[in-house]
Amino acid sequence: MATYKIGYFVGSLASGSINRILSKALIKVAPEDLEFTEIPIGNLPLYNSDFDADFPPVGLAFKEAIAASDGLLFISPEYNRSIPGALKNAIDWGSRPWGTNSFARKPTGIVGASPGGIGTAVMQSSMRSVLSFLDAPQLNAPEAYVRFDPEAFGNDGEVKDPATETFLRHYMDEYCAFVQRVLAATAPGHIGDSDPDTAK
Repeated sequence: MATYKIGYFVGSLASGSINRILSKALIKVAPEDLEFTEIPIGNLPLYNSDFDADFPPVGLAFKEAIAASDGLLFISPEYNRSIPGALKNAIDWGSRPWGTNSFARKPTGIVGASPGGIGTAVMQSSMRSVLSFLDAPQLNAPEAYVRFDPEAFGNDGEVKDPATETFLRHYMDEYCAFVQRVLAATAPGHIGDSDPDTAK
């Protein structure tokens, strides 16, 4: 059985983030052939193009962590109807310098938890626009807008509510299958590959 390395981002920097708890829950219910590594975002300075001429080690390490991942998972709250600033800043770092977009062709999933009834729907819509521009394939269905109930989750990611566990497990099963499909479609030698040695 192949093992797929999944880098995941938690969009909140708060120590008690419900989305960090959700990330632990998703890992617990994920298929065994997914191996998870968090890619931290809190140590990145605010991006600006002055960095492009001499990219700093912290930015290079961030891009290398993305490059080492077979797929990416974004687990994030919604701030003011959009992407949290720290997460958007991290995405900007990963996409630069121009021509070195680390997100291209990486299969992605977007999940978010909120105390409110609409979950993180507007943030996820914003994320999809950004990831589309970055040429990052996205799992479009099922969608996962999680209304966070503290009684349904333990701090270690244990899911206490059977219906919630079933939903999250289904999402991760579908995400795993999506990662497999995207990687198979973009593998060297696949029909439709743009490699000049195969496209003759």
